[in-house]
Amino acid sequence: MTEPLTSPVTLVTRAGQAFAAYRDDPGTPIDELVRLVTPILWHCARGQGLDEASAGDVVQTAWMRLVERADTISDPQAVLGWLLSTTRREAWRVATGRRRAGGEIDDAMAAPVPDPASQASLDEQDRLLWSHVRALSERCRALLRVIAHADRPDYARLSETLGMPVGSIGPTRGRCLAKLRAALAADPRWESRA
Repeated sequence: MTEPLTSPVTLVTRAGQAFAAYRDDPGTPIDELVRLVTPILWHCARGQGLDEASAGDVVQTAWMRLVERADTISDPQAVLGWLLSTTRREAWRVATGRRRAGGEIDDAMAAPVPDPASQASLDEQDRLLWSHVRALSERCRALLRVIAHADRPDYARLSETLGMPVGSIGPTRGRCLAKLRAALAADPRWESRA
């Protein structure tokens, strides 16, 4: 007789457990939750085009908001989603404010500005690309977000952060990229940039 399969402990589960321990016992430090989740929050903030310092400020703001509002999160398993949403909103607010003020975004994230007609086409293609990225599973989005912003991703840390075996990171990334390529190829509005 075969033994029943056990589900792996995911980042959502581990974050939920760390958050529940922190919230339910005021003497429990939040350090474990911070250690688990900060890398993905940082990549989420950088994904909005923020420089390192601004991304760090955004992540710190997300943590402060969690501490201020910990009692409003009734389901500990929702804490990762709550933190990601808070980080995205804050990063968007900072990036939008900087763009409106005429400030620059991180040089590593910026590209030369083309003429207005080309820019309009690029903007539409970017919106289309990101709509297809948003249609991917949360697992694919999280993996691609982290890998896209790391020159040489630390697979051990990535495995820990995403709750994914090290050996499945490369194949999962390949499947996620293949899904994205297939979705773009099937969309008549997509213009290949190759």
